[in-house]
Amino acid sequence: MKTALVTGASSGIGKAIGQALLLEGMTVIGLCRSVEELPEGIAPLPCDLRETEQIKAAFSTLDHLDILVNSAGLAYLSRLSDGDPEQWEEMWRVNVHALGLCSQLALSLFPDAGGHILNLSSMSGHRVPPTGGFYASTKFAVRAISEALRSELKSSGNKTRVSCLSPGFVDTPLLDKYFAGREEKLAETRASIDLLTPEAIAASAVHILTAPEGVEVHDLMIKSADQAM
Repeated sequence: MKTALVTGASSGIGKAIGQALLLEGMTVIGLCRSVEELPEGIAPLPCDLRETEQIKAAFSTLDHLDILVNSAGLAYLSRLSDGDPEQWEEMWRVNVHALGLCSQLALSLFPDAGGHILNLSSMSGHRVPPTGGFYASTKFAVRAISEALRSELKSSGNKTRVSCLSPGFVDTPLLDKYFAGREEKLAETRASIDLLTPEAIAASAVHILTAPEGVEVHDLMIKSADQAM
């Protein structure tokens, strides 16, 4: 039985992925702040991903992993020209720094045959939308980290696979935070686009994580058929 750790497993995409991996017969650990919100069957591992020492302490309690899903993320509408630098810092720490650190710490817990790291990126990591410029920069960084780690592992003979999953608009609490102050725009978006569901993203995550040995999905981009860009 494989053991998977999912960050941000208490809500949204992370929650759906954790539940999907349980159905695949895996042992699932949920690393998050709101452990009381974890679905039944997921083992809680409390941690604030904004705090480096908490991340290190959480991983120090583990003795084995097969899969790491870096699903936790923050999205604020915070422009480069006039955005709040404190929001930039929070997004960078969770979306980029914590993702990199969790990946590094997981490597020492993977079996000799290698594990699998799945990073949740975004379509905003492939093109910069008119709003949310700093958020997009964090998701471009996720792709860069994933490609850099994949290259480093291959050069050292490590068989760990590194994958990205890049969704468009998904109907999650993160979307509400991203559109805070623009609720009319969010209502318009929901009315005009059949938004992706967390369960749809979880199905794609399972597809990536259960790919046959020797198959490494680099980046899977998914959008609603209604989403133009």
